[in-house]
Amino acid sequence: MSDETEKTLRHHVEDAVAKFLADSEGCHLTNLYEVILKEVEIPLIETALAFTAGNQSETARMLGINRGTLRKKIRQYSIE
Repeated sequence: MSDETEKTLRHHVEDAVAKFLADSEGCHLTNLYEVILKEVEIPLIETALAFTAGNQSETARMLGINRGTLRKKIRQYSIE
């Protein structure tokens, strides 16, 4: 991945987090890290699985995690 692509992705994440925080103004947030991680991780896994036509080994390799971890997250988030 190029530096420019990483900067673009980072910019999108920063914008999304800033919007989430602005929309949550007045709410008492105590688990922001967990909330954000879940909101990013689910579509990341779903998109990667779609890209690999559901091949979990290839998806895990692409994400840089082992297949067991991927399978655990698929179950944890009820991803089909």
